[in-house]
Amino acid sequence: MNRPAKKKKSAGAAGRAAALDNEPRSFSLEGRTVLVTGSSKGLGKAMALALGEAGARVAMNYANNKATADATLAEFEKRGYEGAMYRADVTSQRQVDRLVSSVEKEFGKIDVLVVNATPDQPQKPIEQYDWDFYQSMLDFFVKSPFLLARAVLPGMKRRRFGRIINIGSEVFRRGVPNFSAYVAAKGAQAGWTRSMANELAQWQITVNIVSPGWIPVERHDKDPVALKNGYRAMIPLRRWGVPADIGGIVAFLASDAAEFITGQDIAVNGGMTVT
Repeated sequence: MNRPAKKKKSAGAAGRAAALDNEPRSFSLEGRTVLVTGSSKGLGKAMALALGEAGARVAMNYANNKATADATLAEFEKRGYEGAMYRADVTSQRQVDRLVSSVEKEFGKIDVLVVNATPDQPQKPIEQYDWDFYQSMLDFFVKSPFLLARAVLPGMKRRRFGRIINIGSEVFRRGVPNFSAYVAAKGAQAGWTRSMANELAQWQITVNIVSPGWIPVERHDKDPVALKNGYRAMIPLRRWGVPADIGGIVAFLASDAAEFITGQDIAVNGGMTVT
């Protein structure tokens, strides 16, 4: 949220920090534009709604299902939030560049990038995977964050402000078996987050990763009940996570309240992993 102008005490980030020493940090996102990839359903939709509720202009994204995307946008607008829906394959450099250009043209800037788009992740023994599948995981969780960040960073650096929020997974910390392609790609995404946090800090751009546990959404409807019950029994907080749990932490990381948090991997899984 943009604060009222005050007399400057000193220049640069140090001066800003000094001026804010005794000010409450704002959770409002009014005046900010957020791009959320893969946000027509599931956790991405919950993030978009939470960001809209906080006052952000939200650029949502989908790849294939226009009917679902249209329904999500209609729900978003019915709530009185400001946003738009864009179709793009976020593993394609050409489409990412076009997506970012379109959002900046409509809203003027991108302050916050939430990298969430994901493909299906079948669990298989390593012998049943092939390299093409491994490559598809790397495309979504390493190539896509790279392409998106490279496209939004010129504006963020120019304004000396930005938030990049990657959506990871607890599977990396837990080392889930029969999931090697997804686990490897999510581990790479977590490492990329740490490196970028250090690289971009000088421009007051924070980079964090949120790692959800298993939070059932539409694509889990047909998962075996026994599998769901087994996971649910292990959660220390004794309840399923819900999409709003992820929406809340993403909205927090996008806000001024989180401006001194960077390079962190935040698990949102009811205590399934404790570090």
